[in-house]
Amino acid sequence: MKSWPALISGIFFGLGLTMSGMSDPAKVLGFLNVTGEWVPHLIFVMGGAVVVTALLTLVVLSRALPLFADEFSVPTVQALDSRLIGVAVLFGIGWGLSGCCSGPAVVSLLYGYDSTIIFFVAMVAGMSIEGQISKRLGQ
Repeated sequence: MKSWPALISGIFFGLGLTMSGMSDPAKVLGFLNVTGEWVPHLIFVMGGAVVVTALLTLVVLSRALPLFADEFSVPTVQALDSRLIGVAVLFGIGWGLSGCCSGPAVVSLLYGYDSTIIFFVAMVAGMSIEGQISKRLGQ
């Protein structure tokens, strides 16, 4: 029964992505096109998200325990290694070429764009082979 908060959060997240335009690849590509016809609207969405996250993280972490879990799951390692940087570069390239990233891609499936469906299939394929690649690289 602990999964219902995650489901409700996911629904609100998807609604927020849709209402803000973050799930529309054309709008995201317009935001990333800083040398052409730049669409600045998403900077307010991201700025608002950063402010809310920063403030609520302080409030949430001031509690002794989370509301819907036995303990907080806070990352302890803050190292920047070549794998992290490489994956971030690949993510940025993919996001810049397609206008999609993982969360908004799931929401964008509702639009029915062929390009989003192709992106989603490629994303799932990449996720499924990542473990095998990491094992071979000794990660």
